[in-house]
Amino acid sequence: MMDTQRLVLWVIFSMSILFLWDSWQKHNGKPSLLFSNPSTSAAKLANGNAVPVSNQPGQTLVGNTNTVTPGAVGVTTTPNTAAPVIRGEVLTLSNDVLKLNINTLGAVLERAELLKHKSTQDPTKTLVLLDNSAGKVYVAETGLFGVEGAPNHLSLFNATQNNAQLAAGQQTVSLTLTAETANLRVSKIFTLKRGSYAIDLKTIVENISTQSVSPMLYMHLKRHGESASQASFFAGPAVFTGPAVYTDSEKFQKISFSDIDKDKAKFTKTADNGWVALVQHYFVSAWVPAAKVAREYYAEKAAVPGEYRVGIKTPLGSIAPGAKSENDSLLWVGPQDQNALAEIAPGLDLVVDYGFLTLLAKPMFHLLTWLHALTGNWGWAIVLLTVIIKAIFYFPMASSYKSMAKMKQVTPKMMALREKYADDRMKLNQAMMELYKTEKLNPLGGCLPVLITIPVFLALYWVLLGSVEMRYAPWIGWVKDLASPDHLYILPIILAATMWAQYKLNPVPPDPMQARVLMIMQGVFAVMFLFFPAGLVLYYIVNNILSIAQQKFIYIQLEKQGYSMR
Repeated sequence: MMDTQRLVLWVIFSMSILFLWDSWQKHNGKPSLLFSNPSTSAAKLANGNAVPVSNQPGQTLVGNTNTVTPGAVGVTTTPNTAAPVIRGEVLTLSNDVLKLNINTLGAVLERAELLKHKSTQDPTKTLVLLDNSAGKVYVAETGLFGVEGAPNHLSLFNATQNNAQLAAGQQTVSLTLTAETANLRVSKIFTLKRGSYAIDLKTIVENISTQSVSPMLYMHLKRHGESASQASFFAGPAVFTGPAVYTDSEKFQKISFSDIDKDKAKFTKTADNGWVALVQHYFVSAWVPAAKVAREYYAEKAAVPGEYRVGIKTPLGSIAPGAKSENDSLLWVGPQDQNALAEIAPGLDLVVDYGFLTLLAKPMFHLLTWLHALTGNWGWAIVLLTVIIKAIFYFPMASSYKSMAKMKQVTPKMMALREKYADDRMKLNQAMMELYKTEKLNPLGGCLPVLITIPVFLALYWVLLGSVEMRYAPWIGWVKDLASPDHLYILPIILAATMWAQYKLNPVPPDPMQARVLMIMQGVFAVMFLFFPAGLVLYYIVNNILSIAQQKFIYIQLEKQGYSMR
């Protein structure tokens, strides 16, 4: 019975490793071995920064309700077409961590360069999060509707300066864009603070008509679609890409692109709190309106096939002739920094999604962060975290090792029983139970303590996979990125050696087939860990070394008690 339960335990652990490995492969852009991955092709935009026709937000995509007046500055004519293509001027706004490109056509934030983060494709370059280059669409748009001719994301704005860069000694820098129609004068003031990825946006709406108006303000994020990760029990949602909505009542709500396609997206539609976001691995963009302001959320297909937008509509109230209305909102464009996000808005740190083990993963991350503050190195923080986890589970694991040590002692007796009752399964089970009783062995003693460590392993996997702090974080020597596999395979080789040493310490199952399966699993694990992030491999190496030392110590103690462990 004991050997069967050990095999079951190994199968469970093997499946968890397999699902984690499959999740890691999908994160790195490789096809899943376990699930089909239907992809949604991203729409290709022609003509660079040309803005496609788009309808009002939160409405059925029928026709074009926005018009742009030809003949304005920046209008060019596309060959073989009758309609002009309007292009705006690209302005730059930057601080010490963000460099933004804002197009005067619509005051659209069309490019965001994260100056403190390296590109995934080319570590020598900085990472670009928002982008409106050919073949890619990921932008932040705002505008007004509800008033005839109200400026929207297709209207031309004017600016008094082309570039605004945070100077030495400055704490804030701003850029103002203004558009005027027959009824409204609208100013958008973008402000960056030193060291912050938060963009403050003040929208000032002045009624220059002779009648009261009641405009609506919309703010949304638009991007090309990507196939949502296929969820599994073990892989979890750590690499989710797509929209998200948060309200105080319903909390964090993820929306898949496929659900939007099928018109099955479920989320809170109205509230006076919360935010919307586009989530991807390590990074996030999010619109956060002022608190206690009525708002309506929407997530929908954009006018161009393959593009989606998630946003907020909020009424500005009635504005009398000659009066103004001011609206303050915040746009975060940057890393999933949990501490900073938690300060921006309630629940915004939940974009780092640890799945059903959040209650375990969150404290683990905070402990890891504290250890990093002590050591100044994420690799050594992982080492110390492993030691602490091992200390917490010392007594349960000690019980497991004692059980396995005693099992190793009686293995010859078990094999003799198998030979004696080879043709009678019932008598074999009865004899094995009698042996357990005589030797005072608990068949589950070696399995359950190990089983309870699996959630810890999974939680740490999600912490290491989902924490942007691990991205390009070095440890020692050749390990330059704890979030990526060891390119020299030194850590996986060390891990394989520790796994083999630990395997040799444990009792061999009496059943030759089960013994062969367990041996094969060692090789399978060794291969799979070649592709795991170095931080996770480091954790497992330290865990195995400590386990071997603990197991050896317990075996020595048992030998003093009369057990022969040789």
